[in-house]
Amino acid sequence: MAFSGGVDSTFLLSVAKEVLDNRVIAATVASSLQPRHEAVDASRIARKLGVKHTVFHIDVLSAPRIRKNSRNRCYYCKMFLMKKLKDLATRKNYVAIEATNKSDLKDHRPGLSAVKQLGIKSPLIEAGFEKEEIRRAARRRGLPNWSKPSTACLASRIPYGELITAKRLMRIEEAEEYLKRLGFTQVRLRDHFPIARIEINPREFDKLMSLRQKILRRLRRLKYKHITLDLDGYRTGSLNP
Repeated sequence: MAFSGGVDSTFLLSVAKEVLDNRVIAATVASSLQPRHEAVDASRIARKLGVKHTVFHIDVLSAPRIRKNSRNRCYYCKMFLMKKLKDLATRKNYVAIEATNKSDLKDHRPGLSAVKQLGIKSPLIEAGFEKEEIRRAARRRGLPNWSKPSTACLASRIPYGELITAKRLMRIEEAEEYLKRLGFTQVRLRDHFPIARIEINPREFDKLMSLRQKILRRLRRLKYKHITLDLDGYRTGSLNP
């Protein structure tokens, strides 16, 4: 099973473990597209659930179609990464599954085409689960990350058509992790370098302004010249077509 360590995949993994017991393997990708702590968190949760866990360390930027960041980047990336899951499932004679939910279908998700082409199942879609239903069910199950904010790969912070580089991804990760340490609950830093466009919950705008000078100093050390607050606030897919 593809396991990111997010709420959706943790819920699905807990159900799979309940139904299949030891006939489940959680597989997590570690790459420059994910914050470094994500694989560590996924390992911790898999241990808590008592599930076998494997981590694939993959150089995604070795793939030109991903690096070039076209509007179909998510498709190429998903195909590149999910082949690892499919190969593992085939070797073990298991069924490959992943945790896209019904709410995700409302967003721009070209990667789902790759999932379908590879024959990977999406049980949460098949069962009609939406995001908030999953979160409530995860809470009832006592899962440790039931309230974890939604996440997306770091490449989603870079406008389509602009080259993805390891340096750019690290800069985004460092800026977002800093803002999270300041206590912001949901953060996206859209990288229009040398402009940083910060998306947070509008209820936290006053907090950001009270920390304005600290944030300016920290992000300017990352070479951003102009640091802006998006008045629309946090929203998924703000760079989507």
